[in-house]
Amino acid sequence: MTAVADPRLPSAPQAPAEALPPGVSWGTARTVLRLHRTALAFWMLVLVGLSGCVVWLGTVTADDERAALEACDRAGQDMCDMMATRFSNGMDLIGLFLTYSCLAVAAFAGGALIGREMESGTAHLSWTQGITPVRWLTAKLAVPALVLTASTGALVLAYRWAWNGNRDLLYYGWMGDAFTARGPAAVAYVLCALALGALSGFLLRRTLPALAAAVTVTGVLSFVMAQYRDHLWPTVTSTSTTNGYPHIPDAAWQVENGALVHGRRVANFESWLCDGSATEMRRCLDDLGVTGYYASYHPESHYWPLQLVETGILLAVTVLATAAVFRLVRRRTA
Repeated sequence: MTAVADPRLPSAPQAPAEALPPGVSWGTARTVLRLHRTALAFWMLVLVGLSGCVVWLGTVTADDERAALEACDRAGQDMCDMMATRFSNGMDLIGLFLTYSCLAVAAFAGGALIGREMESGTAHLSWTQGITPVRWLTAKLAVPALVLTASTGALVLAYRWAWNGNRDLLYYGWMGDAFTARGPAAVAYVLCALALGALSGFLLRRTLPALAAAVTVTGVLSFVMAQYRDHLWPTVTSTSTTNGYPHIPDAAWQVENGALVHGRRVANFESWLCDGSATEMRRCLDDLGVTGYYASYHPESHYWPLQLVETGILLAVTVLATAAVFRLVRRRTA
């Protein structure tokens, strides 16, 4: 006998399909979330805790340190600025986490998300249970990507709020860890790490080698981007005569400086080579052909051009790695 559903009974409510990426059902998404619930819970706990720390730093800590500085100034004490370090140090630590959290994401993606399932054969078993390899991979990448984008983006917004509102308490400028932590590059880094980890998992098909490869590739990418960040946007150059040094705005990131020798730039010119009285120094500089000095720098207004170019590069790598993973899956399961 075949059971027939009573049309008078209401059907079970269904979640809107448009809330997820195409090809990903809520059942598949729940399976991914349930399988990796420990990693998800740990990630959310860390980010919620850090967001709370940022809010605390931006309100309670900042107000306390500002009051302490005012009291120190009124008392006429020396080195008052050295008393206020908790806010700056706390922001530096959180910025450091946002900068290098991509390594943890790469380890998770290469090891637990893809590598372990390829090594154990769980992925192939899933492909025989009515879900295609492409849909399986889409769910594997889309669900963590949504979680990473939302959670990391929220922490970035909180970090920007605290950083912008208390710049008088910060000891470091807009470069360094604060550069990544204050913009969309932080989100782009974790998404890129997710894609590179997935690619490593499919190429190596073993947990530990995929984990190590994903962390290594992501770390190298982060290092290269940090080393060549100053080349992502044209610098501004300021020059001067030999009677003084070029003017550089406050909070500028100086990239290079040197002397103008016969009209050419000579970086890191050793001015101490010409020493002595003003007349002797002038004669020495003339003999060397030095006509002035220069300094190349990024003013603070270059933050967003540099940030957006770096984000674009990372997203391009993410797209290429993701496309490579899907192509690899189609070829191996054809």
